[in-house]
Amino acid sequence: MTDRYNIHSQLEHLQSKYIGTGHADTSKWEWLVNQHRDSYCSYMGHFDLLNYFSVAENESKARVELRSRDVMECLRQQDVDRSLGEM
Repeated sequence: MTDRYNIHSQLEHLQSKYIGTGHADTSKWEWLVNQHRDSYCSYMGHFDLLNYFSVAENESKARVELRSRDVMECLRQQDVDRSLGEM
């Protein structure tokens, strides 16, 4: 019984500490927004992946990074709008 409680409390701690870990009440929308946000952050954080995208799209690295930041900002704004609508 103590192992189950310990694992449950560790999971709750992770869910409160990190946004993208989700919880029992996470909606499909929130989960997808977290996935997209994490993916775009990873794209911008890994130099080689950013190079790959820029070559594949025939764009400069700065433009690809800027577009990724714009998409992330749109996702963030939609998430805020959606959360304000639920209040």
